[in-house]
Amino acid sequence: MFCYPQCENAMYERYDGLIFDMDGTILDTEPTHRKAWHDVLAHYGMRFDEQAIVALNGSPTWRIAQAVIEWNHGDLDPYALAREKTEAVKAMLLDTVEPLPLIEVVKAWHGRRPMAVGTGSERAIAEALLTHLNLRQYFTAVVAADDVEHHKPAPDTFLLCAELMGVDPTKCVVFEDADFGLEAARRAGMDAVDVRTL
Repeated sequence: MFCYPQCENAMYERYDGLIFDMDGTILDTEPTHRKAWHDVLAHYGMRFDEQAIVALNGSPTWRIAQAVIEWNHGDLDPYALAREKTEAVKAMLLDTVEPLPLIEVVKAWHGRRPMAVGTGSERAIAEALLTHLNLRQYFTAVVAADDVEHHKPAPDTFLLCAELMGVDPTKCVVFEDADFGLEAARRAGMDAVDVRTL
């Protein structure tokens, strides 16, 4: 059962900072990402397994592109393919993406705790989406794939979020929908909420 503001006080009061993954956690971007992959890969006669892609949720786009190329025994540059997919996503996202119910937690804690977004998406996409949906104002910081060298499941994304919020990592809670992200939170010494179970 999803817990709205009246009961989240007790649940999250003990944390000094809240960190949210973006795709699939606070924004419903997954269908758009899947369509962008389908459209881009169709140009090359390539396909991808949706379940395999789900396992890579939280990874930067180039890493997913690299996996897709390997599955298809292709000979493409993963960085170029990732750029192509990112452009396809940008063209669709602003018209298709809506916030998910967890955004109510963000609104409830705004002004009471510093909050950050820690995402595997590129900064340009994250900033554009959050601004377009009038959500950017809620977050002290946004840490995207281009801001760290080591991506989820490494802890770097969430550790940088904590640093930018000025909060001890052990006093942060992370909201995530992907195994890589939950592992990243654990490695950062943070508590985590698996939003798939809410």
